[in-house]
Amino acid sequence: MIELQNIQKYFGENHVLKGVSVTVPAGGVTALIGASGSGKSTLLRCTNMLEVPQSGTIQIGDAAVTLAAGRKPGRDEILRLRRKTGMVFQNFQLFPHLTAVENVMEGLVTVQGWPRERARARAMELLEKVGMTVKAEAWPASLSGGQQQRVAIARALATSPEVLLCDEPTSALDPQLAGEVVEVLAQLAREGTTMLMATHDLRLAASIASNVVFLANGEVVEAGEARQVFGSPSDERTRTFISSLTAQYQTAL
Repeated sequence: MIELQNIQKYFGENHVLKGVSVTVPAGGVTALIGASGSGKSTLLRCTNMLEVPQSGTIQIGDAAVTLAAGRKPGRDEILRLRRKTGMVFQNFQLFPHLTAVENVMEGLVTVQGWPRERARARAMELLEKVGMTVKAEAWPASLSGGQQQRVAIARALATSPEVLLCDEPTSALDPQLAGEVVEVLAQLAREGTTMLMATHDLRLAASIASNVVFLANGEVVEAGEARQVFGSPSDERTRTFISSLTAQYQTAL
């Protein structure tokens, strides 16, 4: 489970997150939705301290960090939190000089000290899970965007994290390739993987999210079960935003 409490984040004078609190239940998928600049990606990156908020509490399982004015978290605190997470980025961020299987192996070998043979076996298991064993020896440059993102998902799962964080995992893909990634993430959701994702992809959010948080101007406007937020939102701003997403999705089709 993830607990984010009263997260405050500034970039200079820009107050990006204004006391945001979010709970992500274990075994569920929570989608952060909102317009560009709403703070959803910043909140996601604060969850594993890629962005350090000015104040608030972040808890993932039994690891917690509390931030306040005049107190910076220690390196060990941050690493303990990060080890609970796997991260899937918008633009894949695969190492171009490593093959697909080597990309998945890399963290196991260099960070966790696994023998290469054991790491390779684990990597091949994960590539099979995301349907990429046939491309195990391929270089990232030879893969489609959807294939690269599937390798990136396998890499994020390599260390068996408690939660998977996904930052706009389909936004760099055309609708057909995005469908490949949605299918993989949906399977992980069915298997009970705890996920927090920032997304503007209505198909992704509606198909796999159990809970939805709608952010606007750095604040939580509405949060609840996906069926309620998508089917009968209580706030006019939520209704307007979901209507705009639906129109964009239908146009793309």
